[in-house]
Amino acid sequence: MSLMEHGVVRPVTAVAWTSNTGTCPKDFTLISITEDGAAANFTRSFAIKSGYYLCYSKELTSGMVVSDIRLISDKEAIPHGYSYIAEHLEAKASVWKKKRACILVVPMGSVDTAVLDIKVTARSKMMLQHYTCIGDIHGYVLWCRKGHFSNPTPKAKPRSVSLDIRRLSLEQPSAPPALQPSLPNRPMVPNKLGQRHHSFKKQDNLDKSADVSIQGITALDGVPFSLSPKFDGQANGSAQLHDIRIKSLQDIENEYNYNFATETAAKTTRPSVPTGGAQTAQ
Repeated sequence: MSLMEHGVVRPVTAVAWTSNTGTCPKDFTLISITEDGAAANFTRSFAIKSGYYLCYSKELTSGMVVSDIRLISDKEAIPHGYSYIAEHLEAKASVWKKKRACILVVPMGSVDTAVLDIKVTARSKMMLQHYTCIGDIHGYVLWCRKGHFSNPTPKAKPRSVSLDIRRLSLEQPSAPPALQPSLPNRPMVPNKLGQRHHSFKKQDNLDKSADVSIQGITALDGVPFSLSPKFDGQANGSAQLHDIRIKSLQDIENEYNYNFATETAAKTTRPSVPTGGAQTAQ
């Protein structure tokens, strides 16, 4: 499989064991032939005919990449951060446990280089250029190629020009009028309740107008009013106002001073009633 697809280098994102093409997951590439032309079927022993194959994926939807691959024996502890590769096998199939493959999976944005390709060769002196030997496992040699990969460019979402213009407009679009179902014409029934409400409202208006007219009557209504001829300037030609004298406070006190002398004299001259008048009459 070519490393360059339209100028884009895609990294390996997952590695797994599989029994055959039927159990191989979708978007995985199954390695069925070695680089030197042999069948890449990892059989456990000569007595068991069924085996398993190595497969890998370059699907970038997970956002993870394989940055390293190692082979460890059953006596070694798995390195920190590594995990054994997944197994997609048939019901009774299993992989060889004496030596196992493990991978380091990291987020795509955290590294600049990753595993770009995986190849398998039979145990021989064959060398693959630009590939790193991982080690031998069950009669085969695993190789990987590491390097810089291309980050997927996010695709721009198509946008509607009319929608953008509408968002920039200050005027809010008027909502379309709601459709109302057409009802069949029914004969008009006189609404007795409406007529009664109308009569009550009319009588209320009449009462209000009567109250307003009564409240407008004052004590001076009907009393004739006329200006004194002495101050009527139009009848005399000109008003004679020059003989009006302005009185001072003392003049007003002297003119209207009342000392209640009459009341005092009447009180003192009041005839007294004799106390023994009743006895003299007898």
